[in-house]
Amino acid sequence: MNLSSLTAISPLDGRYAAKLSALRPIMSEYGYMHRRVQVEVTWFIALSDAGFAEFEPLSAESRDYLHSLVTNFSEADADAIKAIEKTTNHDVKAVEYWIKSKFDARAELHKASEFVHFACTSEDINNTSHALQIRVGRDTVLLPAVEGIIAKLREMAHLYAEVPMLSRTHGQTASPTTVGKELANVVVRLQKAAANIAGVKILGKMNGAVGNYNAHLSAWPDFDWEAFSQSVVESPEPKGLGISFQPYSIQIEPHDYMAELFDAMARTNTILIDLSRDIWGYVSLGFFKQRLKAGEIGSSTMPHKVNPIDFENCEGNLGMANAMLKHLAEKLPISRWQRDLTDSTVLRNIGVAFGYTTLAYASLMTGLNKLELNEERLQDDLNHAWEVLAEPIQTVMRRYGVQGAYEKLKEVTRGKTVLAEDLHKLIHSLEIPQADKDRLLAMTPASYIGKAAELAKRV
Repeated sequence: MNLSSLTAISPLDGRYAAKLSALRPIMSEYGYMHRRVQVEVTWFIALSDAGFAEFEPLSAESRDYLHSLVTNFSEADADAIKAIEKTTNHDVKAVEYWIKSKFDARAELHKASEFVHFACTSEDINNTSHALQIRVGRDTVLLPAVEGIIAKLREMAHLYAEVPMLSRTHGQTASPTTVGKELANVVVRLQKAAANIAGVKILGKMNGAVGNYNAHLSAWPDFDWEAFSQSVVESPEPKGLGISFQPYSIQIEPHDYMAELFDAMARTNTILIDLSRDIWGYVSLGFFKQRLKAGEIGSSTMPHKVNPIDFENCEGNLGMANAMLKHLAEKLPISRWQRDLTDSTVLRNIGVAFGYTTLAYASLMTGLNKLELNEERLQDDLNHAWEVLAEPIQTVMRRYGVQGAYEKLKEVTRGKTVLAEDLHKLIHSLEIPQADKDRLLAMTPASYIGKAAELAKRV
């Protein structure tokens, strides 16, 4: 059976493949190979500039050629590396051999070919390659998607800032808010969450088999390998890798930064699960309508249905993403002694976690763009909830020392259908200043929104 969108085991490479085109070149095995080539080439060129008599600085022509191996890296190149791997049964060594094979017709590079992968353990290449994948995936796909959601929610928060809506704490009628304010709450949460994702330093180490520069110092014992390694890791591309230096490690970079990032992603996703469920509920209540799409079917048997599938897909895929992210965060920082191999296979699933996250964000944006507010339904809901004004009435009563204020309102409202006349009768009977009576009499559920509109417009 040939591999296709229909035969792929993962829906990320099957049903949803077209929606993840931006992520695939970064987080796939092709992307992993591409970054390995980048790391090997960067290290090789840096060694030529280290001042060693045995490896003189490369010519501009050779440097350009080496950089072209990175910038022009293709699927055919990745296939060639995989073909070598069938013999080596070692993926990093296959990358080394592929690079060396590109030196055959170039005397300067061929002469220096033993400096490819010089003093490196495989994890020097792998950890930095994963770091580059993660940095690019985060900065070019994940964070822009989050920022897009924030921008959309902010737009809706401002648009609906003054549209009153009945709250439902514990699923019961509660003090009114506005549609915009509820969306503004999510904007503020997401802003902090996005900042946490962006603020994680992406780390890399280039310090040998157990993190002590053993092999490096055996060749040049008087050379400052730690400073050299830090320069390669931290210098901006293409001179270096443009990530942060990890000075202490075993054979592998400890992956604590990954755990920090994946936890931050999972927290962001949890906020969006919360949002998706709330909007799903508001659609169910009729607060929002969904724009129809020609030809779309909501139910195979009930023609009237327009299901909130985008928010359901978002919630489901975020659940899948968080299951992966939480396992990655819990497992990756643990390695027996100086290194075991359990992280290797797990790390290959980072793209899966990013994939489900990205897919969910796209579904959420699609759903948000299809929403239309049903102000008539919102107003009708408020008009049937006069009991929520028990709160301001009893609060004003307490201000003026009216004894048993809470209890009196409880007697009038709890478990009963409350009409405006019931509350007005009580207000008229109160011994409070007339101005306050007039203010309470003029109040409706729709006008009792506090600072909601102001807060919504502030985000």
